[in-house]
Amino acid sequence: MPTILKLSAVLLNLGLALALDRCPTAETSYTGSTGAKWAICPDTDVQGNSVAMHNNIGSAQDCAARCNADGRCTRAVWDSQGRVCHIKANNIPNANWVSDGRFDVIRLNNDLKEGTVIANCPFTTGSYTSSGGTRYQVCPDTDYRGATAQGINGVTSQTACAQRCGNTSGCTKAVYDKVNQFCHLKDTVDEATQVWNLNRQYDVIHVVTNYNPATQGRWTDLIRLPLIPVATYAVPEYPESSRLLFFSSNGLDTFGGSGGFTQFADFNYKTGAVSQREVANTQHDMFCPGISALADGRVMITGGSNAEVTSIWSPETGAFTRGPNMDQARGYQSSTTLSDGRVFTIGGSWSGGEGGKNGEVYDPKANTWTWLDNADVVPMLTADPGGQYRSDNHAWLYGWKNGSVFQAGPSIRQNWYGTSNSGSVQQAGSRPNTDHQMCGTSVMYDSGKILSCGGSRNYDGAESTRAAHITTINNAFQAATNERVADMSWPRVYHNSVVLPDGKVLVTGGMKFGANFKDAPGVMKAELFNPSTKRWTVMAPEAAPRNYHSASILLADARVWSGGGGLCWQGGNCGKENDHPDGQIFSPPYLFNSDGSAATRPMINSVSTTSVRVGGSFRVQMSNTGTYTFSLVRLGSATHSVNTDQRRIPITASRSSSTWTFRLPNDSGVLIPGNWFLFALNGNGVPSVAKTIKIGV
Repeated sequence: MPTILKLSAVLLNLGLALALDRCPTAETSYTGSTGAKWAICPDTDVQGNSVAMHNNIGSAQDCAARCNADGRCTRAVWDSQGRVCHIKANNIPNANWVSDGRFDVIRLNNDLKEGTVIANCPFTTGSYTSSGGTRYQVCPDTDYRGATAQGINGVTSQTACAQRCGNTSGCTKAVYDKVNQFCHLKDTVDEATQVWNLNRQYDVIHVVTNYNPATQGRWTDLIRLPLIPVATYAVPEYPESSRLLFFSSNGLDTFGGSGGFTQFADFNYKTGAVSQREVANTQHDMFCPGISALADGRVMITGGSNAEVTSIWSPETGAFTRGPNMDQARGYQSSTTLSDGRVFTIGGSWSGGEGGKNGEVYDPKANTWTWLDNADVVPMLTADPGGQYRSDNHAWLYGWKNGSVFQAGPSIRQNWYGTSNSGSVQQAGSRPNTDHQMCGTSVMYDSGKILSCGGSRNYDGAESTRAAHITTINNAFQAATNERVADMSWPRVYHNSVVLPDGKVLVTGGMKFGANFKDAPGVMKAELFNPSTKRWTVMAPEAAPRNYHSASILLADARVWSGGGGLCWQGGNCGKENDHPDGQIFSPPYLFNSDGSAATRPMINSVSTTSVRVGGSFRVQMSNTGTYTFSLVRLGSATHSVNTDQRRIPITASRSSSTWTFRLPNDSGVLIPGNWFLFALNGNGVPSVAKTIKIGV
């Protein structure tokens, strides 16, 4: 007998079997009384310890019912000969799922796996009304991950836990531990982080808050992705855009090394379709890069884990090509497109060596980088104790008039950078009454008007700030003016900001204290800044914390995508519960009538051209003869709280019936070359779906 056959025979004689990763035959199903789903795989066994055994169980279906009733159970085995139901321990060391005709395996088979964050209860809910009239929803097999304000032992039922919460002043969230008969009254003071997730051991008891979409907006359910969307950019399409591209690192949910490839996902927010691919042809791990949209619609991604490499994505083909290496290897740098279509970058000591990361510029026509020796990075450094490894990161850059760059932060000092010859730098101003605001955000919401908010003195391990400022710039290299405006409702760091078509700014996510790769202390309620009143309004909360490695971006339909967070380094053991391979879409209040119904949106029927130069003119045909205002918002790109591509510029037009004629501003430092969303807003401030227009020099 051949050696291999002899070995196989020996293994079979020893009773050993190969572990299964799926059921080898057709499975049947069982659904519990509250909607939990179970799959039953015949003629298989899970080898390992049992935490409970039930005798005289007549069928696998009956065993599934026993498993469903036990909060410890996610797997069970029915012994058809002994008529015994084995409730299996979770996380059995060296457990094998194997073929065995004596047994049937019952396994939890919900649509989402245990630990998954949820926005709505996926099971049959119950209710409880307290003696004071407060109504609670009861969602079985779920948990709130977050601090407990008061724990009560010896609580023997879900109802008893609900009564404890109902009789406790201020209790709006409780969790009943069915296994240990323990009632958790959850901490909700100052919006303490509580993350709702699937967990068979617990039942959630909570007050369901109904937010008025007309004043606080509305979030969709969670949209699941195959990766953590650490970075994103809007795909330019004509006449209307409908897609985002996301990427993580060389791993779908981890980073590490310089792997030479990147994981991408493509999301169509009109159809909901999601696809995933690996990009390896440019030998570039694009994690922690600079991102800039070029004048012709391509997107340049610079540095990161492969710190010297650049990749250029084409919207026409969807393909990446290798660009020229930067003069200086960089990671955590920012970049911005200039008035003449070149790209400026500076900083980035996270990778590629520490310090000396002065500016350089990329010329798309020559396909070359030029080092700017006098565009000194030192004036923009923060005072981070980590040195330039942290202090030259994530600059708030704005391409402006005559090839200039305005650096609005996160350092207190603000600077003008020149990009001609060997470059230059000079102080432009400083934000008053604040510290450095590393990992804060800034956005140009009107021509030369920049809102900045949040951040922290240090990259991590420090309190964040509520502070917000409006910075105003006019001509290049002239002094900027800074105004302290109302603080946000909560301090935030690692948050994101998006300018809306009406000029308001939506801020999402962030933490009260900088803690990389953690959910708490995350801020889950969004805020909306109104430049007219210079005040903030609290919006509806997200379902998941959006902290470090999250991103948000404006969509062509005037909604906002917000997603991501987590993505620890390989072997970092940061806790997979802090990973968020998902996102939600926010509909701002302007999309609703006062009664919460969907507002009727204006419609742009057609645009006379999809390509126009600065100073040029074009026409828009509206669906009716109403009165409208218009704005242009440049298609965005976002990672690490930085989005240097987005800016909003209001534009005026003359009208003849339903036809509007526009003449654009003639300065490409204001209207940076590239693709822009054109929005029309009616008299109630309701925006249209945008048409995409390419603006050139």
